Amino acid sequence: MKKYEERTEVLEKIANGITWWIGSIPSLIAHTLFFAISFLLPLLGLVEFDKMLLILTTVVSLEAIYLAIFIQMSVNKSHEKIEDIQEDIEDIQEDIEEISEDIEEISEDIEEINEDIEDIQEDIEEINEDEDDEDHSERAKNVMLKSNVSSNKNEIKALKDKIQELQDKIDELKNE
Repeated sequence: MKKYEERTEVLEKIANGITWWIGSIPSLIAHTLFFAISFLLPLLGLVEFDKMLLILTTVVSLEAIYLAIFIQMSVNKSHEKIEDIQEDIEDIQEDIEEISEDIEEISEDIEEINEDIEDIQEDIEEINEDEDDEDHSERAKNVMLKSNVSSNKNEIKALKDKIQELQDKIDELKNE
């Protein structure tokens, strides 16, 4: 089986080489020279014209048959490559569709994340407002407490003064 594949590869390489050479400028020059020489041979009297035409027609016919085979081989190979490329394109299209779906999912996730961020920012603003309110409340409580303490100090001082007065009166009454 390997030998068959190796022989096939060798024949394909030869066929590709011939096909390439046939489509080249050196081939054009060689064919032109061959035909020119073919028609010069009868003019120089080296070969009869009918014999030259018979040989030339046979050679050209055989060449055309082989060229048709080589061309068909190239077409077949090109067709196989095109099919491979089409499969690759289909795979790529599937990959692109999957990537598009992934991008859509990521976009949705990003939108959800943005919404979550907005919610968090609103919560932070509310907390800051609450803290501000709490700070104001704390400050107000502190001010009221200080005010109450100050008021209480004044009342205590007044009571102490009253107690002192009463003490003084008690002392006076005792002394009398």
